[in-house]
Amino acid sequence: MNPSNNAAAAGQAGRVLGVIGLGSMGFGAAVTALRRGVTTVGLDTHLQARERFIAEGGAAAESLAALGAQCDAVVVLVVNAAQTEAVLFGAGGLLESMRPGSVVITSATVDPTLPPLWQERLAARDLWLIDAPVSGGAMKAAAGQMTVMASGAPEAFAAAGALLDAIAGKVYRLGDKPGIGSTVKMVNQHMAGVHIAAACEGMALGMRAGADPHALYEVICNSAGMSWMFQNRVPHILAGDYTPLSAVSIFIKDLGIVLDAARKLSFPLPLASAAHQLYLATAAAGHGAEDDSAVIKFYAELAGLELPKPAGAP
Repeated sequence: MNPSNNAAAAGQAGRVLGVIGLGSMGFGAAVTALRRGVTTVGLDTHLQARERFIAEGGAAAESLAALGAQCDAVVVLVVNAAQTEAVLFGAGGLLESMRPGSVVITSATVDPTLPPLWQERLAARDLWLIDAPVSGGAMKAAAGQMTVMASGAPEAFAAAGALLDAIAGKVYRLGDKPGIGSTVKMVNQHMAGVHIAAACEGMALGMRAGADPHALYEVICNSAGMSWMFQNRVPHILAGDYTPLSAVSIFIKDLGIVLDAARKLSFPLPLASAAHQLYLATAAAGHGAEDDSAVIKFYAELAGLELPKPAGAP
Protein backbone atom coordinates (compact mmCIF):
# COMPACT_ATOMS: atom_id res chain seq x y z
CA MET A 1 0.00 0.00 0.00
CA ASN A 2 3.02 2.28 0.03
CA PRO A 3 2.70 5.17 -2.41
CA SER A 4 4.88 5.22 -5.47
CA ASN A 5 6.59 8.57 -5.79
CA ASN A 6 6.35 9.61 -9.39
CA ALA A 7 9.53 9.63 -11.33
CA ALA A 8 10.19 11.00 -14.76
CA ALA A 9 8.60 8.64 -17.21
CA ALA A 10 11.83 6.88 -18.01
CA GLY A 11 11.38 3.95 -20.33
CA GLN A 12 8.10 5.32 -21.68
CA ALA A 13 9.49 6.47 -25.01
CA GLY A 14 7.03 5.71 -27.77
CA ARG A 15 4.13 5.15 -25.34
CA VAL A 16 1.16 7.49 -25.45
CA LEU A 17 -1.10 8.67 -22.63
CA GLY A 18 -4.60 9.98 -23.27
CA VAL A 19 -6.49 12.30 -20.93
CA ILE A 20 -10.24 12.70 -21.42
CA GLY A 21 -11.63 15.74 -19.62
CA LEU A 22 -9.34 18.78 -19.61
CA GLY A 23 -11.02 20.52 -16.70
CA SER A 24 -9.29 21.73 -13.55
CA MET A 25 -7.88 18.33 -12.60
CA GLY A 26 -7.58 16.77 -16.04
CA PHE A 27 -5.70 19.72 -17.49
CA GLY A 28 -3.22 19.66 -14.63
CA ALA A 29 -2.72 15.91 -15.03
CA ALA A 30 -2.19 16.19 -18.78
CA VAL A 31 0.26 19.08 -18.54
CA THR A 32 2.16 17.31 -15.76
CA ALA A 33 2.59 14.26 -17.98
CA LEU A 34 3.89 16.48 -20.79
CA ARG A 35 6.41 18.10 -18.46
CA ARG A 36 7.62 14.64 -17.47
CA GLY A 37 8.32 13.67 -21.04
CA VAL A 38 5.22 11.61 -21.84
CA THR A 39 3.55 12.01 -25.22
CA THR A 40 0.05 13.07 -24.20
CA VAL A 41 -3.16 13.46 -26.17
CA GLY A 42 -6.13 15.32 -24.68
CA LEU A 43 -9.83 15.42 -25.42
CA ASP A 44 -12.54 17.70 -24.10
CA THR A 45 -15.97 18.72 -25.33
CA HIS A 46 -14.95 22.40 -25.04
CA LEU A 47 -12.81 23.79 -27.85
CA GLN A 48 -11.22 26.33 -25.50
CA ALA A 49 -9.92 23.54 -23.26
CA ARG A 50 -8.41 21.70 -26.23
CA GLU A 51 -6.76 24.87 -27.54
CA ARG A 52 -5.34 25.64 -24.10
CA PHE A 53 -3.77 22.18 -23.97
CA ILE A 54 -2.33 22.52 -27.47
CA ALA A 55 -0.78 25.83 -26.38
CA GLU A 56 1.05 23.90 -23.65
CA GLY A 57 2.58 21.57 -26.24
CA GLY A 58 0.04 18.77 -26.12
CA ALA A 59 -1.96 17.18 -28.90
CA ALA A 60 -5.75 17.15 -29.06
CA ALA A 61 -7.82 14.33 -30.55
CA GLU A 62 -10.88 14.99 -32.64
CA SER A 63 -12.91 12.11 -31.19
CA LEU A 64 -12.94 9.35 -28.60
CA ALA A 65 -12.19 6.81 -31.30
CA ALA A 66 -9.16 8.74 -32.54
CA LEU A 67 -7.79 9.13 -29.03
CA GLY A 68 -8.37 5.52 -28.01
CA ALA A 69 -6.72 4.11 -31.11
CA GLN A 70 -3.38 5.79 -30.43
CA CYS A 71 -3.06 5.51 -26.63
CA ASP A 72 -1.50 2.84 -24.44
CA ALA A 73 -3.37 4.15 -21.39
CA VAL A 74 -6.22 6.65 -21.05
CA VAL A 75 -7.12 8.62 -17.93
CA VAL A 76 -10.85 9.40 -17.82
CA LEU A 77 -11.24 12.53 -15.67
CA VAL A 78 -14.86 13.47 -16.30
CA VAL A 79 -17.53 14.58 -13.83
CA ASN A 80 -19.48 11.47 -12.87
CA ALA A 81 -20.32 7.83 -13.52
CA ALA A 82 -22.72 8.58 -16.39
CA GLN A 83 -20.06 10.50 -18.30
CA THR A 84 -17.49 7.79 -17.55
CA GLU A 85 -19.78 5.08 -18.94
CA ALA A 86 -20.46 7.15 -22.07
CA VAL A 87 -16.71 7.47 -22.65
CA LEU A 88 -16.12 3.76 -22.08
CA PHE A 89 -19.11 2.14 -23.70
CA GLY A 90 -20.83 4.71 -25.90
CA ALA A 91 -20.61 4.79 -29.68
CA GLY A 92 -16.98 5.15 -30.69
CA GLY A 93 -15.93 4.83 -27.05
CA LEU A 94 -12.80 3.31 -25.59
CA LEU A 95 -14.20 -0.23 -25.51
CA GLU A 96 -14.39 -0.14 -29.30
CA SER A 97 -11.27 1.85 -30.09
CA MET A 98 -8.42 0.89 -27.74
CA ARG A 99 -5.92 -1.80 -28.67
CA PRO A 100 -5.97 -5.11 -26.74
CA GLY A 101 -3.73 -4.95 -23.68
CA SER A 102 -4.25 -1.21 -23.20
CA VAL A 103 -5.34 0.32 -19.89
CA VAL A 104 -8.31 2.50 -18.96
CA ILE A 105 -7.81 4.60 -15.81
CA THR A 106 -11.12 5.87 -14.41
CA SER A 107 -10.77 8.83 -12.06
CA ALA A 108 -14.22 10.31 -11.44
CA THR A 109 -15.74 9.93 -7.97
CA VAL A 110 -18.26 7.11 -8.38
CA ASP A 111 -20.15 4.42 -6.48
CA PRO A 112 -17.49 1.80 -5.58
CA THR A 113 -19.68 -0.99 -6.96
CA LEU A 114 -19.33 0.32 -10.53
CA PRO A 115 -15.60 -0.14 -11.38
CA PRO A 116 -15.75 -3.97 -11.00
CA LEU A 117 -18.64 -4.02 -13.48
CA TRP A 118 -16.69 -1.84 -15.90
CA GLN A 119 -13.68 -4.15 -15.62
CA GLU A 120 -15.82 -7.14 -16.61
CA ARG A 121 -16.99 -5.43 -19.78
CA LEU A 122 -13.53 -4.17 -20.69
CA ALA A 123 -11.93 -7.56 -20.04
CA ALA A 124 -14.12 -9.07 -22.75
CA ARG A 125 -12.10 -6.93 -25.20
CA ASP A 126 -8.77 -7.67 -23.50
CA LEU A 127 -8.57 -4.22 -21.89
CA TRP A 128 -7.47 -3.49 -18.33
CA LEU A 129 -9.07 -1.13 -15.82
CA ILE A 130 -7.41 0.76 -12.99
CA ASP A 131 -9.89 2.33 -10.58
CA ALA A 132 -8.01 5.55 -9.77
CA PRO A 133 -9.89 8.51 -8.32
CA VAL A 134 -7.80 11.58 -7.54
CA SER A 135 -7.60 14.29 -4.90
CA GLY A 136 -5.74 17.53 -4.36
CA GLY A 137 -7.56 20.22 -6.31
CA ALA A 138 -6.59 22.22 -9.36
CA MET A 139 -3.42 23.72 -7.86
CA LYS A 140 -1.93 20.38 -6.85
CA ALA A 141 -2.92 18.84 -10.18
CA ALA A 142 -1.15 21.65 -12.04
CA ALA A 143 1.93 21.21 -9.84
CA GLY A 144 2.01 17.45 -10.41
CA GLN A 145 1.26 16.81 -6.74
CA MET A 146 -2.22 15.31 -6.72
CA THR A 147 -2.89 12.02 -4.97
CA VAL A 148 -4.17 8.96 -6.85
CA MET A 149 -6.07 6.24 -4.95
CA ALA A 150 -5.66 3.28 -7.26
CA SER A 151 -6.70 -0.35 -7.33
CA GLY A 152 -6.64 -2.97 -10.03
CA ALA A 153 -4.97 -6.16 -11.15
CA PRO A 154 -1.17 -6.27 -11.02
CA GLU A 155 -1.25 -6.88 -14.78
CA ALA A 156 -3.09 -3.57 -15.23
CA PHE A 157 -0.40 -1.65 -13.36
CA ALA A 158 2.30 -3.47 -15.30
CA ALA A 159 0.61 -2.61 -18.59
CA ALA A 160 0.22 1.06 -17.61
CA GLY A 161 3.91 1.22 -16.72
CA ALA A 162 4.91 4.64 -15.42
CA LEU A 163 2.11 6.42 -17.30
CA LEU A 164 -0.10 6.58 -14.20
CA ASP A 165 2.80 7.77 -12.04
CA ALA A 166 3.49 10.53 -14.56
CA ILE A 167 0.32 12.49 -13.74
CA ALA A 168 0.58 12.65 -9.95
CA GLY A 169 2.64 13.23 -6.83
CA LYS A 170 1.65 9.99 -5.11
CA VAL A 171 -0.03 6.89 -6.46
CA TYR A 172 -1.36 4.62 -3.71
CA ARG A 173 -1.85 1.03 -4.84
CA LEU A 174 -4.66 -0.08 -2.56
CA GLY A 175 -5.56 -3.54 -3.80
CA ASP A 176 -5.85 -5.94 -6.70
CA LYS A 177 -9.51 -5.29 -7.53
CA PRO A 178 -11.23 -2.22 -8.99
CA GLY A 179 -13.57 -0.62 -6.47
CA ILE A 180 -11.14 -0.31 -3.57
CA GLY A 181 -9.77 2.96 -4.92
CA SER A 182 -13.28 4.37 -5.18
CA THR A 183 -14.05 3.21 -1.64
CA VAL A 184 -11.08 5.17 -0.28
CA LYS A 185 -12.07 8.21 -2.36
CA MET A 186 -15.60 7.94 -0.98
CA VAL A 187 -14.23 8.20 2.56
CA ASN A 188 -12.09 11.16 1.50
CA GLN A 189 -15.12 12.95 0.07
CA HIS A 190 -17.14 12.20 3.21
CA MET A 191 -14.52 13.93 5.33
CA ALA A 192 -13.82 16.75 2.89
CA GLY A 193 -17.51 17.58 2.56
CA VAL A 194 -18.02 17.62 6.33
CA HIS A 195 -14.89 19.74 6.86
CA ILE A 196 -15.97 22.39 4.33
CA ALA A 197 -19.42 22.59 5.90
CA ALA A 198 -17.85 22.87 9.36
CA ALA A 199 -15.46 25.59 8.17
CA CYS A 200 -18.31 27.67 6.76
CA GLU A 201 -20.44 27.14 9.86
CA GLY A 202 -17.58 28.08 12.20
CA MET A 203 -16.71 31.22 10.23
CA ALA A 204 -20.36 32.29 10.20
CA LEU A 205 -20.64 31.69 13.95
CA GLY A 206 -17.56 33.79 14.66
CA MET A 207 -18.74 36.63 12.43
CA ARG A 208 -22.20 36.60 14.01
CA ALA A 209 -20.54 36.92 17.42
CA GLY A 210 -18.47 39.89 16.23
CA ALA A 211 -15.07 38.35 15.43
CA ASP A 212 -13.04 39.84 12.61
CA PRO A 213 -13.08 37.15 9.88
CA HIS A 214 -9.46 37.73 8.84
CA ALA A 215 -8.20 37.46 12.42
CA LEU A 216 -10.44 34.43 13.00
CA TYR A 217 -8.95 32.69 9.98
CA GLU A 218 -5.37 33.38 11.06
CA VAL A 219 -5.93 32.15 14.62
CA ILE A 220 -7.73 28.95 13.61
CA CYS A 221 -5.03 28.16 11.04
CA ASN A 222 -2.55 28.14 13.93
CA SER A 223 -4.76 26.25 16.35
CA ALA A 224 -6.11 22.75 16.85
CA GLY A 225 -9.38 23.45 15.04
CA MET A 226 -7.65 23.91 11.69
CA SER A 227 -8.27 21.50 8.81
CA TRP A 228 -6.84 21.49 5.30
CA MET A 229 -10.27 22.42 3.95
CA PHE A 230 -10.57 25.33 6.40
CA GLN A 231 -7.16 26.60 5.37
CA ASN A 232 -7.90 26.16 1.67
CA ARG A 233 -11.51 27.35 1.40
CA VAL A 234 -11.85 30.22 3.87
CA PRO A 235 -9.56 32.48 1.76
CA HIS A 236 -12.26 32.30 -0.95
CA ILE A 237 -14.72 33.70 1.61
CA LEU A 238 -12.32 36.41 2.77
CA ALA A 239 -11.72 37.46 -0.85
CA GLY A 240 -15.43 37.40 -1.65
CA ASP A 241 -14.56 35.20 -4.62
CA TYR A 242 -16.85 32.22 -5.22
CA THR A 243 -15.50 31.29 -8.65
CA PRO A 244 -16.06 27.52 -8.66
CA LEU A 245 -12.83 25.61 -8.21
CA SER A 246 -15.05 22.85 -6.80
CA ALA A 247 -18.74 23.65 -6.90
CA VAL A 248 -21.46 23.15 -4.30
CA SER A 249 -23.14 20.78 -6.77
CA ILE A 250 -20.09 18.49 -6.73
CA PHE A 251 -20.53 17.79 -3.03
CA ILE A 252 -24.25 17.23 -3.48
CA LYS A 253 -23.23 14.44 -5.86
CA ASP A 254 -20.31 13.10 -3.85
CA LEU A 255 -22.03 13.07 -0.46
CA GLY A 256 -24.99 11.47 -2.20
CA ILE A 257 -22.67 8.62 -3.24
CA VAL A 258 -21.40 8.38 0.34
CA LEU A 259 -24.91 8.24 1.81
CA ASP A 260 -26.15 5.71 -0.76
CA ALA A 261 -23.23 3.40 0.02
CA ALA A 262 -23.79 3.76 3.75
CA ARG A 263 -27.48 2.98 3.32
CA LYS A 264 -26.60 -0.28 1.55
CA LEU A 265 -24.30 -1.13 4.46
CA SER A 266 -26.92 -0.15 7.09
CA PHE A 267 -24.32 2.25 8.44
CA PRO A 268 -25.34 5.59 10.04
CA LEU A 269 -23.64 8.80 8.85
CA PRO A 270 -25.26 11.68 10.77
CA LEU A 271 -22.47 14.17 10.02
CA ALA A 272 -22.48 13.43 6.29
CA SER A 273 -26.29 13.67 6.26
CA ALA A 274 -26.23 17.09 7.92
CA ALA A 275 -23.53 18.35 5.57
CA HIS A 276 -25.44 17.04 2.54
CA GLN A 277 -28.50 19.01 3.63
CA LEU A 278 -26.38 22.17 3.91
CA TYR A 279 -25.13 21.77 0.33
CA LEU A 280 -28.69 21.13 -0.85
CA ALA A 281 -29.95 24.21 0.99
CA THR A 282 -27.15 26.31 -0.49
CA ALA A 283 -28.02 25.10 -3.98
CA ALA A 284 -31.72 25.75 -3.38
CA ALA A 285 -30.80 29.33 -2.49
CA GLY A 286 -29.25 29.71 -5.95
CA HIS A 287 -25.58 29.00 -5.24
CA GLY A 288 -25.19 25.46 -6.58
CA ALA A 289 -22.81 26.46 -9.38
CA GLU A 290 -20.59 28.55 -7.09
CA ASP A 291 -17.51 27.43 -5.17
CA ASP A 292 -18.33 25.04 -2.34
CA SER A 293 -17.25 27.70 0.17
CA ALA A 294 -20.53 29.41 -0.78
CA VAL A 295 -22.14 27.26 1.92
CA ILE A 296 -21.40 30.26 4.14
CA LYS A 297 -23.91 32.23 2.09
CA PHE A 298 -26.67 29.99 3.43
CA TYR A 299 -25.70 31.01 6.96
CA ALA A 300 -25.25 34.65 5.96
CA GLU A 301 -28.73 34.84 4.47
CA LEU A 302 -30.16 33.03 7.49
CA ALA A 303 -28.51 35.34 10.03
CA GLY A 304 -28.26 38.58 8.06
CA LEU A 305 -24.46 38.55 7.99
CA GLU A 306 -22.49 40.80 5.67
CA LEU A 307 -19.78 38.73 4.04
CA PRO A 308 -16.48 40.13 2.74
CA LYS A 309 -16.75 41.61 -0.74
CA PRO A 310 -14.30 41.31 -3.62
CA ALA A 311 -11.59 43.95 -3.81
CA GLY A 312 -12.97 47.06 -5.48
CA ALA A 313 -16.60 46.13 -4.88
CA PRO A 314 -18.80 48.94 -3.50
